[in-house]
Amino acid sequence: MRKRLENLTRRRCLPRDVISPDLARDLARLSFESGRQIGLMIGRDGGVEMVLVGDSGSIYIPDLPKSRAGRWRLRGLRFVHTHLREEPLTQDDLMDLVFLRLDCVAVVRVDLHGGAKDLETAHLLPSSGKTEAAWRILPPTPCAEPSLDFLQFVQSLEEELERGRQSFAAEEAKDRAILVSVTTEDRETAEASLEELRELARSAGISVADAIIQRQRQANPKYLIGKGKLSEIIVRALQCGVDLLIFDQDLNPSQIRSITDTTELRVIDRTQLILDIFAQRAQSREGKLQVEIAQLKYLLPRLGVKDDALSRLRGGIGVRGPGETKLEINRRRIKDRIAHLERQLKQVRKDRSQRRAKRLRQTLPILSIVGYTNAGKSTLLNTLTHSRVWAEDRLFATLDPTTRRLRFPRDMEVIVTDTVGFIRDLPQNLLDAFAATLEELNDADLLLHVVDISNPRYEEHMASVDVVLEKLGLDRKPMVLVFNKIDKVDGETVARALRRYGGAVAVSAIDRCTLLPLIEVLQDKVQNVFLPETAPVDEAAGSSEDEATLASKGATGLEQEGLRTPLAVP
Repeated sequence: MRKRLENLTRRRCLPRDVISPDLARDLARLSFESGRQIGLMIGRDGGVEMVLVGDSGSIYIPDLPKSRAGRWRLRGLRFVHTHLREEPLTQDDLMDLVFLRLDCVAVVRVDLHGGAKDLETAHLLPSSGKTEAAWRILPPTPCAEPSLDFLQFVQSLEEELERGRQSFAAEEAKDRAILVSVTTEDRETAEASLEELRELARSAGISVADAIIQRQRQANPKYLIGKGKLSEIIVRALQCGVDLLIFDQDLNPSQIRSITDTTELRVIDRTQLILDIFAQRAQSREGKLQVEIAQLKYLLPRLGVKDDALSRLRGGIGVRGPGETKLEINRRRIKDRIAHLERQLKQVRKDRSQRRAKRLRQTLPILSIVGYTNAGKSTLLNTLTHSRVWAEDRLFATLDPTTRRLRFPRDMEVIVTDTVGFIRDLPQNLLDAFAATLEELNDADLLLHVVDISNPRYEEHMASVDVVLEKLGLDRKPMVLVFNKIDKVDGETVARALRRYGGAVAVSAIDRCTLLPLIEVLQDKVQNVFLPETAPVDEAAGSSEDEATLASKGATGLEQEGLRTPLAVP
C-alpha cells in the first residue's frame, strides 16, 4: 500500500482535467482498500505535488509553500480527495478552499464497490460588487467523462479576479487595506468607530477597499475574530487585491502572528496605525524622537520568532549553549536604543523648559489650544494670529507644538500654543512619549477646548479629551469651550449646544468675523483673572464704543485694533 501511494507522486494528468479518469479510478481504489480519505495536490501542469492520507471522515492539510507572485493570487494548486460514503463537499473542504486560496477543491465520490463515481468541484468567486457567497459548487459530473476544461477555466477566473481588483478605485503607490472591527458594542457605535479608523487610514495614505464588522459576545482568543468571518476577509482580500488588514482593536502578539500565518496578509492594529501616522507627520527633532520611542516600546513585547535557527534551546546535554539567543539580543538592542533616545529627549526637554522659562519671565499669559484631532485647532491659531501653520482636513495633520504671540484690541498680549490633538483611547505609549510636548499645557493659564460641532459624535469627543486632560492632571485649569465649524451645521444645533454648555463660544475658524465673541471672552478672562492689577476700562468712555466699533469694522477692524501679524516665539 505504501509503495502504491508513493507511486502517485509520479503520476500526471492533462492540465485541462481536474483529475484524469484513470488517476481518479486508482485514487478511489486505494481509498476504498485502506478505508481512509486520500488527497492529491495537483499543480497547473498536471503533476502531483503532494499525497495526503487522512482517516475515514477527514483529511489534514499541512502548511503549503507560500503563494506565488503575490498574496492576492490563487495558489496554483488544486486539491482532489476522496469521500468514502459518497457525501458531497463539506464545510471543512470549503474552508480549505478559502484559507489556502486553492484553484479549486474537488471530491471523488467512491461507490460501494470502490469505483470512482462522481466528481464534485468548488471554486472561489470573483468580486461582483459585494457577493453574498464566497464560492460556487459546480454540479457533479461522472469521473469517467470529464467535461470541464480546467486550465482555461482557472485562467479566466484569475482574469476576472484581476478585473475586479482594478474596479476598486485607489491611487497608485498606496497600500490597500480592509478595516476590521470586532466588538461587543451596538452596531451604530461600531460603525462610528470604524469611520474614525477609515479617517486614520486616509491620514496614513492608505486606501480602504472594504470594512467588516463582527459583533460577538466573546472574542476569539486566537484570532480575535471568528474563523468564518476570517474566511470572508480572505476572500474579500483576494477579490480586492488587498495585502493589509487593519483592526480597530488592539491585538496581542500571538493574535497578530496567528492571523498573519492564516491569511498571509500584513496585519496591524489601531495603535500601530496611529504610530505610523505620527512617524510620517513628525517634523521636529523632538517629535521624531518621541515617535521612535513610542514605536520601540510598542515593538518590544511583540518581538517573536518562527525560524528554527532562532530557537532558545540549542546543543545537547552537557553543552553550555550559544549564549544569548537572537531574540534576547534584539530585545537588548531595543532597550539600549530606547535608553539612548530618552537621554536625547531629556536634553530636548531641558532646552524646551529654558525657552518656556524665558516666556514666563515676560509675564505674558499663556493660552493653550487643546481638542480632539481634526477639530480645527491649527486653523483657529492661524486665523487668530495671522500665522501659516500647516493645517489640513485630516486626523493628526500637525503634531509639533507651535507658539505664537497675539495682541488683543484692549492692548494686551498673550502667548497662544497649539498642541497635538487627542483621540479616543489614546495609546499610553504615545501619551508617555509625548509628555515633553504636553508639558506645554502645564504652564498654560487658560485652555481653549476646541470642539468640531459638525461631527455628530462631538460630545463623545469632548469626553475623550476630558479623560486625557484628567490623566495629565489638567482638568482643573480654567477653560473656554469653543464650538468650531458652525458654518457646517444649522443654527438650531449651535443654539442647542450653547444652551447646554453655558459659557461656550461658537465660531468658524475660517471666518474671522465669527471670532469677535471669542476675542471678547478671552480678553475678559485675561483681564479679570490673570491681570487683576490692570486698571478697569472706562465703560462710559471706551468699552461700549470699542465693542460697537469692533462689530462694525469686522475683520479689518480687528487688524487695525491690534490683532496684527505676530512674531514667532521660540
